[in-house]
Amino acid sequence: MAFFNIFSKKEKKEVLDAGLEKTKTSVFSKIARAVAGKSRVDDEVLDNLEEALITSDVGVETTLEIIQNIEQRVARDKYVNTSELHTILKEEIAALLTRSGNTDGEGFELPADKKPYVVMVVGVNGVGKTTTIGKLAHMYKAAGKKVYLGAADTFRAAAVEQLCIWGERVGVPVIKQQMGSDPASVAYDTLSSAKANDADVVLIDTAGRLHNKIGLMNELTKIKNVMQKVVPDAPHDVMLVLDGSTGQNAFEQAKQFIKATEVSSLAITKLDGTAKGGVVIGISNQLKVPVKFIGLGEKVTDLQPFNRIEFVDSLFDGAKL
Repeated sequence: MAFFNIFSKKEKKEVLDAGLEKTKTSVFSKIARAVAGKSRVDDEVLDNLEEALITSDVGVETTLEIIQNIEQRVARDKYVNTSELHTILKEEIAALLTRSGNTDGEGFELPADKKPYVVMVVGVNGVGKTTTIGKLAHMYKAAGKKVYLGAADTFRAAAVEQLCIWGERVGVPVIKQQMGSDPASVAYDTLSSAKANDADVVLIDTAGRLHNKIGLMNELTKIKNVMQKVVPDAPHDVMLVLDGSTGQNAFEQAKQFIKATEVSSLAITKLDGTAKGGVVIGISNQLKVPVKFIGLGEKVTDLQPFNRIEFVDSLFDGAKL
């Protein structure tokens, strides 16, 4: 693996803290109410904590798993102060994220034996899919990588146009065809050009229609099969982009896409504009798919590689119960 990072630790922390501010404020006001007037963790505190986590979009199943683990710790230790609850929560959430395959990566990574490294990006319209691709292209290029973009969402002229604008802004080539063209043909042309020009990374944008899951499944399967004629093991990553501000709706979208194709990573966007950042924990845990990137603002540098320890630390930073 080749690791690289275009952020300093200080810059990354500042963006992360600012982006999660609404979630932190919301979650901890609810948790503070859950333990109000209590000196120890008892059944009432756990019931209140359960409600606080569910209403913070952590999700029912993930919340129940967290509560069960805390119950076991309370039973084992006999007495747990409510002041310790914030540390216990940090540990339990970090453990959940670890079991879902999330890492403490410091930056983007590219396998040394995968060139070009091909990412097929999926997600419904409006979640920030094309914008995420543009930001990724900027970051890979800033790290010295040669990037190609493929406009395989050929059913929306706006999607192709938006990707071309990002290509011009970032200074990377965009391979496209006429609107209504076969998306698999665009993917084939993109990989052929990328391979011929010794590119490091290829990002393929795809259509985001969920009203016809069978059609979507067939289309994504065809794109994969055609890409493999050029790069036999492509795509190396199928990244699902989700809008974090939609909370549990994002979880439902994720389940539908996982039925349609084999999703290997998540990018969760728009966390800065919502108090529903807890959805990052729930979605990754429920689906057992790692979060690779999180979107924390509109600036091109507000997309960050996801680091589970940094995320949990930021979420609980300065919290006093």
